[in-house]
Amino acid sequence: MKKVLILGAGMVAKPIVQYLLKENFHVTVATRTRSKADKMIKGFSNGKAIAWTVDDDETLDRLIAEHDCAVSLLPYAHHLNVAKKCIRHGKEMVTTSYVKPEMKALHDEAKTAGIIILNEIGLDPGIDHMSAMRIIDYIHDKGGNVEEFYSLCGALPSLETADNPFMYKFSWSPKGVIMASNNDGRYMKHGKETYVSSENLFKDTFMVDFPDVGKLEVYPNRNSIDYIDIYKIHEAKTMFRGTFRHKGWCETLDAMKRMNLISYDKVNLEGKTYGEMTAMLIGEDGADDLKQKAAGFLGIDINAHALKAMEWLGLFNDKTIGRTEDSPFEVVSDLMLEKMSLGENERDMVVLMHLFLASYPDGKKEVIKSRLLDYGSPKTDTSVARTVALPAAIAVKMILNGRINVKGVYRPVLSEIYNSVLDELEKTGIKMVEEYDLPESEMINL
Repeated sequence: MKKVLILGAGMVAKPIVQYLLKENFHVTVATRTRSKADKMIKGFSNGKAIAWTVDDDETLDRLIAEHDCAVSLLPYAHHLNVAKKCIRHGKEMVTTSYVKPEMKALHDEAKTAGIIILNEIGLDPGIDHMSAMRIIDYIHDKGGNVEEFYSLCGALPSLETADNPFMYKFSWSPKGVIMASNNDGRYMKHGKETYVSSENLFKDTFMVDFPDVGKLEVYPNRNSIDYIDIYKIHEAKTMFRGTFRHKGWCETLDAMKRMNLISYDKVNLEGKTYGEMTAMLIGEDGADDLKQKAAGFLGIDINAHALKAMEWLGLFNDKTIGRTEDSPFEVVSDLMLEKMSLGENERDMVVLMHLFLASYPDGKKEVIKSRLLDYGSPKTDTSVARTVALPAAIAVKMILNGRINVKGVYRPVLSEIYNSVLDELEKTGIKMVEEYDLPESEMINL
């Protein structure tokens, strides 16, 4: 029986653990909180849970040596240490995280060790890569060019669950969601490169109509330009990766950023209320008439949606924060987690859409759409947990069963990887709906 080591038991771990257990792999879950892992393996004789922390390097080395594949669901800062140990012991490795330059630099070592270190095999990154490459290769195989490509993805509460002014609830790492709001962006549109600074991220938005959901807002997702090379579409004149949100999020987060409410800089909070912290961050002495003062600071109407959302969150109230020194980011993200977590009986959803404008040697052009709409179940797993974990779980199975044989550091952009994983993923109900030969009027026109 092949043995798989899962490092971490966070919000997306359960589906990968249980998938591999059902596929008759021996699965060891190593995590700081063993009780979480115990719940995941309950009822399976081929599962094992152990208490482990990232500073226990000796135990990590032994565990990797004892297993055939290590899946790191740890924060990305720890992946490199795991990767180096996998190379030393000749063990396969899988992560759902972005490839960092330091990881990419291990390609030759991994290849020499005869292992694959497969990264970005989750949802975004992951399913987005694989479903995009399937269509890109289809276009190229017909002798065509990808002139424009939009890739848009979001993990959101379902419409009936989006019942707060932010139109958002957390179904994955809350800190990660807010941290992503501090990113900048870069994309290419009609041959022109555009850089979007962090402070302007939520000002650069547009709306897209998603079937069976309605209109969603889109803002830039990191550096899209890099994907021209990753996807080998050097002919593209437009390359845009974006994040979906319900309308209300972008306006509110933009205002909060302008007010320094998600800044990482530490401030003195001793004895302060949430309102007093907010007042301090916009240069006001006191919290009296704070909503009006915030409206003046932002140059918006007091009845603006963003102010209503911040008021609902509690950023203008007189409740004591209870900290001495901390960053607004930590305070606000903790407050959002407290008030905006997905409830036990609530559904989340994942929305993913690709839009291609392809041209062919005979002069023909076509728009190709590919989309995924997936809902979580309150009784089983969230959609974001399923769509992040199951591609990784399937990849582990394919690697250990000899269906993925490339060696080195990779993303899932090779046909050997994406065809196997996407085909197997469809059996779990996660399937892209593809439409071909659509008119150019179906393309996003900005």
